[in-house]
Amino acid sequence: MLLATHRTAATTSNKCNRLYLRVPVKRNSPLSQREIQIRNRFTAVSQAIKARKSDLSKLTTDQANFRAQKNDPDGAKTMKAYYWKICGDEWDQSHNG
Repeated sequence: MLLATHRTAATTSNKCNRLYLRVPVKRNSPLSQREIQIRNRFTAVSQAIKARKSDLSKLTTDQANFRAQKNDPDGAKTMKAYYWKICGDEWDQSHNG
């Protein structure tokens, strides 16, 4: 059985369709070190975003900085994307030198 959905959330991607299989798919190989690193980065950055969004002392500055960069060619177009960009950059800076 297949289930197809169309996402209507705020996004800049035109790939909003999802297709799900009802049958569980099993992975045959263990996770690689790179996949583990990516998962760990995702977890850490998402937690940093959650903490930053709830920090009222940074909210006004973040909103002003977001508005200032959103019309740049490489600027984040949504506040969520902006948080991912700045928190991801902070994490990369602290873990990669």
